[in-house]
Amino acid sequence: MYAIVETGGKQYRVTPGDILNIDKVDAEPKATIEIDRVLAVAADGNVTVGTPMVDGAKVVCTVLRQFRGKKVMAIRYKAKKNVRVKRGHRQYLTSVRVESIEA
Repeated sequence: MYAIVETGGKQYRVTPGDILNIDKVDAEPKATIEIDRVLAVAADGNVTVGTPMVDGAKVVCTVLRQFRGKKVMAIRYKAKKNVRVKRGHRQYLTSVRVESIEA
C-alpha cells in the first residue's frame, strides 16, 4: 500500500514506515500529525486517483525531530560587470515517520 501526498508544495510517495524530511510543520517531537492532501492511494492493485484530492483519505505521521537542512549556495555572476553575489540558505525541516495510510 502506498499513497502520494502533497505537503509544503512538494509531492511524496509514501508507504507505512517511511521516514520523510518535509518542510517545517509546527509540532513537537513525538506528536502525531495528519496529512489530508492525498492525491492518490494504491492498495491491493487498486489505484484511486483524486480529483484533485482523494475524499476521506489521510496519512498519519509521527514527528521525529525538527532540524535545518544542508546549506544551499546561491551564486549570481555577471561577466565583465564585477558583479559577484554569493548567498547561503538553510531550510527548516521536520523529520516524520509514516505510521498508517487511511483511505
